[in-house]
Amino acid sequence: MLQLENLTTDIDSDGGLVRAVDAVSLTIERGETFALVGESGCGKSMTAMSILRLLPDAGRISAGSVHVDDIDVTQLPEARMRDVRGHRISIIFQEPSTSLNPIMTVGRQITEVIERHTALRGDAAHAKALDWLKRVGIPDPERRIHDYPFQMSGGQKQRVMIAIALAADPEIVIADEPTTALDVTIQAQILDLLKELQASQKMALLLITHDLAVVSQMAHRVALMYAGQVIEVAEAREFFSKPLHPYAANLFDALPDTSKRGRKLASIPGTVPLLNQQFGGCRFADRCGNVMERCRISPPQLHMPRPNHAVRCVLYDGLGLNGADASVQSVTSANSVLAQDSAPGATLLEVRDYRVWFPIRKGLLKRTVGHVKAVDGVSFTIAAGRTLALVGESGSGKTTVGKAVMQLLRNTAQISGSALLNGQALDQLQGEPLRQARRAAQIVFQDPFASLNPRMRVNEILEEGVSSLCPEIAPAQRSERVAKLLERVGLRRDVLTRYPHEFSGGQRQRLAIARALAVEPKLIVADEPTSALDVSVQAQILNLLKELQQELGVAYLFITHNFGVVEYLAHDIAVMKNGHLVEVGTADDILSRPQQDYTKTLLAAVPRLQHAIQ
Repeated sequence: MLQLENLTTDIDSDGGLVRAVDAVSLTIERGETFALVGESGCGKSMTAMSILRLLPDAGRISAGSVHVDDIDVTQLPEARMRDVRGHRISIIFQEPSTSLNPIMTVGRQITEVIERHTALRGDAAHAKALDWLKRVGIPDPERRIHDYPFQMSGGQKQRVMIAIALAADPEIVIADEPTTALDVTIQAQILDLLKELQASQKMALLLITHDLAVVSQMAHRVALMYAGQVIEVAEAREFFSKPLHPYAANLFDALPDTSKRGRKLASIPGTVPLLNQQFGGCRFADRCGNVMERCRISPPQLHMPRPNHAVRCVLYDGLGLNGADASVQSVTSANSVLAQDSAPGATLLEVRDYRVWFPIRKGLLKRTVGHVKAVDGVSFTIAAGRTLALVGESGSGKTTVGKAVMQLLRNTAQISGSALLNGQALDQLQGEPLRQARRAAQIVFQDPFASLNPRMRVNEILEEGVSSLCPEIAPAQRSERVAKLLERVGLRRDVLTRYPHEFSGGQRQRLAIARALAVEPKLIVADEPTSALDVSVQAQILNLLKELQQELGVAYLFITHNFGVVEYLAHDIAVMKNGHLVEVGTADDILSRPQQDYTKTLLAAVPRLQHAIQ
């Protein structure tokens, strides 16, 4: 159905020629789910953009071919490519907030695709768009079809993006992190929908994701990418049960779960190497626990040590299909014991009977005719040095709680109740006292691209908060602080002069986390802070958050749908549904002895690795 042969993509940059995709060859059959996994910046999304010919202006396909059936789409004129793109091949983009048109209703954006690529028009196209909104789980679709993207939560926007991609019944769907912004129940629903469509339409699916549990449930075959190259390809069961490449083994070590609580997660040191250079040896050598002298002498070739299982590593030189397995070692001190969590300290944040109601205005004079009760009577406390995980489905009010506590919704909503930070009522602060309170409380937003100023360089973004909230710090010290912080979140110092658009989604999320940490707050409201991160960087960030909590007593209000992270990081859990907290308790109680049916449903929907990792 889709065949990539030595696909090579180059991008001209100020730092020289970047080879983002280097001689990638893959074959995806009709009805097959093929997963492309690897760290942020490895070239997964650029491979997808190359297939669709949606490269940036400075990018070009310099070699290779992309065949859809018997058509090489790299040779098509743009006018013909528009007929292929969206009809035969469609894509679910990674960041729905930047992919949806902000001045068109979501219904119009779906019908636009239907009318462009099918024979349906008018009411028929509208009816099909409405049906797709229902199928992807948008509540009250008859009303929401007329909404604009900004009126929807992050998860709901992702579902709209999926509806747009599937609306013209394509033969091939490229799903770039399709479930990143979705809660576990909707994620399960979307994955079931994709499986159903594959069964009924024999649709091929190229799944780009860092969620290995989703890959284990969905994929027939898996390709692991690193620094623009494919370094391992195998059947999914084989890949998860017996990974061959040291990089794959290290990724599995980094997965968080309950068994690793109180221990340090394995995280691969360093970062993906820059791709504007000629490589003389293995690209993973500097981060590998199995590195040998010959790894640095010449690039490794793809070997086939097992049937249908290829790996690019010198450990398998000379091994036949029945050769002995190489011994893969972890490069990290995985699972080293962390200091024991201290007993709960004094209450840092106390939220009492909090309500956040958004007015519904109609008519010429925009009179208030009702309210959307996004948060309706929520109460909880967080002690210094503790983590409260706030979980629940998309649209349940989790993000609204975080923004309201940080006093970011004063001008758009009616807020009642109280939020006390160190006994100080945040809702009563104005001007300078409120600004100073923000030194003690910071927020990491769900969408890093929308929350980073596109006109500012990284050093300006990170130093802005420090210079505003910590004026006593000298400029030289300020610059050194943010440079060290970049390294702690897994980025090089040389990115300080770059702009947000020059980073991948996962790298932008790391910048957002670094910005929140720069002023050394006592409380961090983290809204899906690891949703866009691959497992290795996620382990790095979780280790960093744990270390800061133990060293500085930082408290976290952790808003997430990733239950693996909750199991590893949270001390307490609050389960939210339709603006109310339905269950609150310690992590052990909620995870092992849930009382509410809703909580049991959430836990049952959590994807788990389906193949034993050895």
